[in-house]
Amino acid sequence: MMKRNRLTAVALAAACANGAFAMDVAGFEFNGYSRGGPVFNHSDGVKGNLALGGELQKFRLGNEGDNGIEVNFARTFEAGGVKWKVNYMPAKWGSGDISTEQAFVEMSGFSFAPEAKFWAGQRRLRIQDVHIVDYFLLNYGDNIGAGVTDVPVGGMKLGLGLFTGDKFDGNLPNNVKAHRINADLSEINTNPGGKLRVLLTAVGGKGQVNGGSGSGISFMHTQKEFLLPSISNTFYLQTSRGHARIDGEFEAIDGTRAGRRSTRIADSINWQSGPFGGQALIGYQTNKADLTGVETKDFSLGGRGSYAFSKNFKGLVELSTTTRKGSGPDQRLSKATLAGALALSEDFWSRPELRLYVTKANWNQAAAVANAGSFGANGKTSRTLVGVQYEVWW
Repeated sequence: MMKRNRLTAVALAAACANGAFAMDVAGFEFNGYSRGGPVFNHSDGVKGNLALGGELQKFRLGNEGDNGIEVNFARTFEAGGVKWKVNYMPAKWGSGDISTEQAFVEMSGFSFAPEAKFWAGQRRLRIQDVHIVDYFLLNYGDNIGAGVTDVPVGGMKLGLGLFTGDKFDGNLPNNVKAHRINADLSEINTNPGGKLRVLLTAVGGKGQVNGGSGSGISFMHTQKEFLLPSISNTFYLQTSRGHARIDGEFEAIDGTRAGRRSTRIADSINWQSGPFGGQALIGYQTNKADLTGVETKDFSLGGRGSYAFSKNFKGLVELSTTTRKGSGPDQRLSKATLAGALALSEDFWSRPELRLYVTKANWNQAAAVANAGSFGANGKTSRTLVGVQYEVWW
C-alpha cells in the first residue's frame, strides 16, 4: 500500500510539473502546504518540539522540529447540472513514508438539494485552526466515512458525517470496531458581526478499553470587529468524554487505551492594522483518564506579532508561557522567538515566508524530569535554537 501511494504521488507530481497542464484543464485544483529548514546549533537531535504536551502548548515559531509537505490534487467534472470532484492528498513528514491524508469523491448540484455537497472517502473536515500552535480546535475528519455539508437549515448550514475507525493507510484490528457520528451546525447569527458554530460528536464501538462509547460538544463564537475594526475574536467552549476527542474526532480507539474526560475554554484574537498584525491565544484544558482517574490541567498564554518594515520584510516576535499540573510537581515552560522574515506582502498571513530565527526557551526542573527523553535530558532547563525556516501554502 505504501509503495503504491508513493508511486501515485510521484506520478501526479510529475504531471503537474507542467504548468500548462494546470492552466488548460478546467476544474483542476493544485494546492498544498509545506514547511522546513535547517536548525544550526543542536547537538543532541532536539531541533524543536519544546512543549509540555498540551494540545494548545506548542507555540510553533522557531519550534517546529519537523519538515514536511502535503500536496492536494483535485479535479471537478460536470454533467447534467451535477458537479462531482475527485480529491487526493499525499503527505510526507520527516522520515516517515508517504501517507494518504485525503482521498474522497464529492457530488453537488442535485435537483432535490442544489446547495448540499455529498461525499464519501477519507476527508479532512477541519473547522478552526489557531495557527500559532498549529492545532485545529474543531475537526471531525481524517477517517474513512461519508456525509454531507452545506445543507441549508433555517438560515444556517448543517453538515453530517458518519465515520469508521479505519483509514486508507491502515485499519483497526479485526476484533476492534469504532464508529462516529458528527453534526456540524454553522452560520448561526447571534449578534451584529457575530456567528456561532456548534459541533456534536457521538462515538460507539466494540473491543475498546472501558467500553466504546463517547460524546462531545463544542461551541465556537467568532466576532468580527472585536473592540476595534482591525481585530477578530474567536471564543471556544468544549467538553467530551470516553472515546470521543474534544475536537470532534476519535479518542484512543486502537483497543489498547481507555478514553478520557476533557474540558476546554479558549480564546484567540487576530489583528492587522497597517504594518502590524498578529495572533494571540489563551486557553485552559483539563483531561482526566477514565481508568486511572489521573487528571492534567494545561494552561497556555502566548502570541505572535509581525511588523512590516517594508513591503517584503517583516520582523516577528513570539512570546508564550505554558504550565501543566498533574500527579507530580507543576511543570512550566516559557519561550521567546525573534525572527526576520522575507514575504510577499506586509500582511501577517502572507506566504511564502522565509525566516531566520532565534528561539530561547526555559523550563523548570519538573518539566525537565517529565521530558527527560527529549529536551529535558540530563536535567537541562534551557535551550537556544537558531535556524532558517520556510513556510508556504498555495
